[in-house]
Amino acid sequence: MANSVTSPEIERLIQLMAKIPGLGPRSARRAVLHLVKNKEKLMAPLSKALNDAVIQIVECHQCGNIDTISPCTLCRDERRDPSLLVVIEDVSDLWALERAGAVKGCYHVLGGTLSPLDGIGPDDLNIGNLIDRVNAPDSLITEVILAVNATVEGQTTAHYLTDQISNGKIKVSRLAHGVPVGGELDYLDEGTLSAAIRQRTLL
Repeated sequence: MANSVTSPEIERLIQLMAKIPGLGPRSARRAVLHLVKNKEKLMAPLSKALNDAVIQIVECHQCGNIDTISPCTLCRDERRDPSLLVVIEDVSDLWALERAGAVKGCYHVLGGTLSPLDGIGPDDLNIGNLIDRVNAPDSLITEVILAVNATVEGQTTAHYLTDQISNGKIKVSRLAHGVPVGGELDYLDEGTLSAAIRQRTLL
């Protein structure tokens, strides 16, 4: 076995960086090398930012978003429509919807999807809190949009939530799945095309 050419401290940093999604061992080594070469301009500020994040960032007890306060900034925003609740799998989905400016209502982050094969059941997700929010006596929610991914796990989760939420008073809707804006039919997969046909709209 070849000896390591770096110190244990640098190797530990590389191993930690490699755990970040999208970064493999080689990418992590390049990233660490760049940080080390820019200790004062990049590494020191990054270290402080990470330390501050560990201390200050919390999970919103109401929606599951991450922020420095709980309830989070979005939950406190009085300009949002309290009657519309958008259910998403992860915080990254919330960020994507906010970048698009597509949501004027409130959010609820599940923290994943149901996956019996992986041992992930309702109790492992933020589902109980969702049901409590919808059924609360003072709830203003009239529609729940299930904005989950179009995967097997996402569809399973959507069906389960529909059964749990549907009470005759709450409208439950799903995101449309089909042809993306600017998409060409010839380049789309069969599943996307089938969904687009099923969810066609009248003009």
